Amino acid sequence: MRLFITGASGHIGSALVPELQAAGHQVTGLARSDAAAAKLAATGAEVRRGDLDDVDLIAKAAADSDGVVHLAYRSDLMHNGDAMGVIAANLKVIHAIGHALENTGKPFVIPGGTLLLAAGGITGRPGTEDDIVETGPLAESENAAIALAERGVRAVVIRLAPVVHSHLDTRGFTPTLIAIARDKGVAGYVGDGANRWPAVHTLDAARLFRLALESAPPGARLHAVAEEGIAFREFAGAIGRNLGVPVASIAPEDAAAHFGFLGMFAGADNPASSTRTRKQLGWEPTHAGLIEDIDDGHYFA
Repeated sequence: MRLFITGASGHIGSALVPELQAAGHQVTGLARSDAAAAKLAATGAEVRRGDLDDVDLIAKAAADSDGVVHLAYRSDLMHNGDAMGVIAANLKVIHAIGHALENTGKPFVIPGGTLLLAAGGITGRPGTEDDIVETGPLAESENAAIALAERGVRAVVIRLAPVVHSHLDTRGFTPTLIAIARDKGVAGYVGDGANRWPAVHTLDAARLFRLALESAPPGARLHAVAEEGIAFREFAGAIGRNLGVPVASIAPEDAAAHFGFLGMFAGADNPASSTRTRKQLGWEPTHAGLIEDIDDGHYFA
């Protein structure tokens, strides 16, 4: 397939491009900067220059392809705490790509997040692919993409674990929490830290995106989850151990001050299952787990 990818030079995109090329697919990637364009060109991918505001360009690239993966997001808005701005920009791109692919049966894969389930009140048990959150800001992009299945698009959402970890991870939750621990002099967790976060290695997540492009049915919700739920205090403990700083509880009312924009998520209990995803697509994670990956040391080099 000739595939168009936004965010092709980013965290997951950097693993997905070679994964797709190794399987015989041709890749065109959207590149906002000269550095991103050079990085993509070095892989042998075709480069389409533009950013997420260029919705007409994105729609044209989607129409010229056999399938699309939309990975890019407005990271500048996210790190400024403008979550609603991130969602609004994402929806514009989803609608533009959806219109371009309407009635073609072509695959369109976007990432979501298992944290959506915790935000939607699904706690105390592992969330599954069958769990649907009908309303709320975090649900808008997922539901907009899934709705395209009724318009002749093979739309698929891959809910990523909140921790997608590997040597390619430079801006995700793990390096962010490490930076906070360095700055504060303590690796923190909220309350008793018993809340659970799932995790997946970047390379395993990339393989799932490829499998979804190749064979997932329209309207599928899939879970990129290798480890169902790691206690947040264990996560913090690994960070503290490797940084050589104490590990301590942060009172819930102080979470925002300590964790910044992550304060709204750090205390969430979000165990998630990928049982159906594994059976449906034959996906089996094979790479290192989160604590092993942190202890490998690459996050602290």
